[in-house]
Amino acid sequence: MNLQFNENYILENDRVILRPLNFEDLENLLPFSLHEPQLWNYSLIQAIGKEGLINYIKLAIEAKLSEKEYPFIVFDKLNNQYVGSTRFYDIQLNNKSLQIGYTWYGQRFQGTGLNKHCKFLLLTFAFEKLGMQRVEFRADAKNQRSILAMKSIGCKVEGILRSNGIRADGTRRDSIVLSILKSEWENGLKDLLTSQLIK
Repeated sequence: MNLQFNENYILENDRVILRPLNFEDLENLLPFSLHEPQLWNYSLIQAIGKEGLINYIKLAIEAKLSEKEYPFIVFDKLNNQYVGSTRFYDIQLNNKSLQIGYTWYGQRFQGTGLNKHCKFLLLTFAFEKLGMQRVEFRADAKNQRSILAMKSIGCKVEGILRSNGIRADGTRRDSIVLSILKSEWENGLKDLLTSQLIK
């Protein structure tokens, strides 16, 4: 099926719920913007403080309305609270390709297995519902935590885009590019990721 930007897709398993991000989610995510500014150290779009988060959500929803991106808010069923956000972007329906990114979670939810649950749901939806042939991931080449997380779910490193973005401090960033192909997902990576899921 094709991605319908006006549809309210809900991706869920026994650990997490991903549902469309909306303006009302400001209050759900505000504590992270107010108290954990380090979450955006490597992000090209900052969401620090209330005004920063308002702008972050506004840009995400505008991108959805223009059918460029599909942002989600992440709900952790184990802790019964909203914990972060992620999205599909650079969606190329003709090429059957998209990117997963703009992913962040509150500090105490990092390293708990929650990210693998989110990636499992997103990858399953992308490959098995949307018919994508390729899912790409990018990160600041200095963001070792993010890179290790992507490698742990089976992403293959493709290379470095040199000086292709501007950090919040004005410095230029190199971006590492990784990907998973549908054939890889079907021939072992789905089973690998399933085995890594922690309840």
